[in-house]
Amino acid sequence: MIRRPRLPVPEDFTAPSHSPLVAARLGLWLGVAFGLCFGTGLLSHYIQHPPGWFAWPTRPVNLYRVTQGVHVLSGVAAIPLLLAKLWSVYPRLFVRPPVRQPIRLSVHALERVSVLVLVCAAFFELVTGLFNVAQSYPWGFFFPTAHYAVAWLVAGAVLLHVAVKLPVARAALGTPLRGRTAARAAAPGRDESSERRAFLRTSVGVAGIAVLATAGVTVPWLRRVSPLAWRSASGPQGIPINRTAAAARIAVPPDWRLEIVWPGGRHTLSLADLAALPHRTAELPIACVEGWSASAHWTGVPVVELLRWAGAPTGRPVRVTSLETDGLYAASTLPAAHARDPLTLLALRINGEQLSPDHGYPCRLIAASRPGVLQTKWVARLEVLR
Repeated sequence: MIRRPRLPVPEDFTAPSHSPLVAARLGLWLGVAFGLCFGTGLLSHYIQHPPGWFAWPTRPVNLYRVTQGVHVLSGVAAIPLLLAKLWSVYPRLFVRPPVRQPIRLSVHALERVSVLVLVCAAFFELVTGLFNVAQSYPWGFFFPTAHYAVAWLVAGAVLLHVAVKLPVARAALGTPLRGRTAARAAAPGRDESSERRAFLRTSVGVAGIAVLATAGVTVPWLRRVSPLAWRSASGPQGIPINRTAAAARIAVPPDWRLEIVWPGGRHTLSLADLAALPHRTAELPIACVEGWSASAHWTGVPVVELLRWAGAPTGRPVRVTSLETDGLYAASTLPAAHARDPLTLLALRINGEQLSPDHGYPCRLIAASRPGVLQTKWVARLEVLR
């Protein structure tokens, strides 16, 4: 069998931490973080804006909690890894192009363009993502749309960069860290391999600390050791909220009634009517797109049973409309799978208490494996769609 000769690893970096051996390994780890962040972010987008071919399961009940937690935490881990990667390669960014060799000049230009797009788009995603988890939006664009569009730009730039740098990366990944390059052999007394390993350990360690310091937002047993977690179990009735009744300008009318409509039929119920129906209690999480999540015991009427009781057809998507009139998420659509799931509740109580106004009084939707923005509060209407 003929073996291909291994390409030499460039030796023009000025320090062990700037070595291609270090840069390639950081690039691999950063690629994993970006891949997890992109994949789980794409899932979240499709759950909220499902194309016709997409279906999201209702089980396990914590599925969205896990995927969105991975999305945010992989983004957190990517920040120190990206900074370390830039540090490891920045001397190469100032190498003059080979102007007398057209082919190499074209490759050099393609590499520089891919790096520029990748770095700018990656920083945009990570920085705006941090602002989003803090629910701060000091810009004029709509965050979800911009974040989704630039994510594709990052994915394309990563693929282009990998294609350009693949020969060098393969050679670097195939070279042990403990090796000494010929260019360094004349510098006795300096242990380059130890410096490389120390830099890599520090980079991964900082990424791990960043994840541990924030993971409590979605991993309950880590909340006590996550000082930078942006949500906790605190909040009205022990569960955090993003939008209060006052912020949504909710005014529940004294004669509030729930309206259930379907093609060819309509039924209304008072709060007393809802309270008199058979109830079910289930432990379900609120999992928000910002990455935080918290579980509670919710008590209410299963939507599928409520529709049957009213005489409405089941097994179809259901449009859920709130008393809120001007919010971006004042209504949501339950896919057919969630609408017929017995754990999808029109909840009246949380942890044994009547819902507070901030948690959606008089009733709210709570369903398994759904983003918090789709768990509509202050429900006023259920519409069975065709």
